[in-house]
Amino acid sequence: MAINVAAARKESASEPISQDYLDEITRKLAATAEEYDRTSEFPRANFDYLAEKGLIGLTVAPQYGGRGAGYAEAIRVLGAVAKGEPSTALILFMTYAHHAQPERLTRWPRHLYERLAREAVAGGGLIGFFRVEPELGTPVRGGMPKTIARRTGDGWTITGTKIYATGSTGIDWFAVYATTDEDKPRTGVFLVGKDAPGISIEPEWDHFGMRATVSHRVVFNETPIPLDHAVDVRKPNEWVFGVDDKSLAIWNSLSISTIYDGVARAARDWLCSYLKERVPTNLGASLATLPRVQEKFGEIEALLHVNRTLLESTAQKADRGEDLPLVFLNIVKYTATSNAIRAVQIGLELTGNPGLTRKNPLERHYRDVMCSRIHSPQDDTILVGAGRAGFGL
Repeated sequence: MAINVAAARKESASEPISQDYLDEITRKLAATAEEYDRTSEFPRANFDYLAEKGLIGLTVAPQYGGRGAGYAEAIRVLGAVAKGEPSTALILFMTYAHHAQPERLTRWPRHLYERLAREAVAGGGLIGFFRVEPELGTPVRGGMPKTIARRTGDGWTITGTKIYATGSTGIDWFAVYATTDEDKPRTGVFLVGKDAPGISIEPEWDHFGMRATVSHRVVFNETPIPLDHAVDVRKPNEWVFGVDDKSLAIWNSLSISTIYDGVARAARDWLCSYLKERVPTNLGASLATLPRVQEKFGEIEALLHVNRTLLESTAQKADRGEDLPLVFLNIVKYTATSNAIRAVQIGLELTGNPGLTRKNPLERHYRDVMCSRIHSPQDDTILVGAGRAGFGL
């Protein structure tokens, strides 16, 4: 893929990314969002475009050629991408999170990390975290993966099945969570290139929303990888989500919240135009002039204002290095995604049948925003944790 170097450097690391620049990205990606929703294909053209804009390596450190963006800047970009096409944003978030975590530089072999970092800056190097399994579900709730990493003479082989593997058919690297076959098994991340032998992708993703994430089933059958591609392997009790790697918990909270807030903002903008342009013959004025409609639209504005304030302030605190308890981060996710869902639901209440008609994007936005509920940690885990903290338990 040819990268437009001039365009990639358009927004230099010394200058803030302008809102006009982000609005341009949103418009570009929104133009084909309906097509990707219908075809459920990996949004390759979107990533080619983001590569030309120099945005794949946004969070890569300057020493490797990246912008070194912090949380606040990165979620502005993710929000703009998500408002245009949210599946693209969800896939992109994994690469942003990967390069924004300082633990990578201490735990991963430096030459491997640098390789992926420079690939991202060049417009490639997309990486996905493959953790969920048919038997285990998500490891956030505990348990050891059934995917097995076996030592060979000069490396490892990976055998097992991953489901909900976001980005499966289009990303470059799979970060596979597996258990070793050692006498005292360890668990961790094994880096697998997309072209390694013994990989099959079963196209089973046919989802209610976020259809272009291509989150298919990926099967590894004695897939060989080099010895040093066991990039982060630990004793099982050393893996505690949000404790051993706080930056991942921050990224998860802010990014998931931002992506679905972006969906709600796209729905809000369409709804605003619809209500201003819809003039029933018996009214003689647009629906936007009705006090009841204004009240409900005002509720949407309030929900999204809370989201923006909460996400921006949390990102700024994270960039300053303030301590952010895991319970608080989870509450941010719960609040922002709940507000996003409610905002889109109000749109459906105001539009009725037109809002559920596929020719109108509100129907797609509703399907997409409802997918916020499936991301870990899920609402029950968040609320139990918040309740226990409230009780001091």
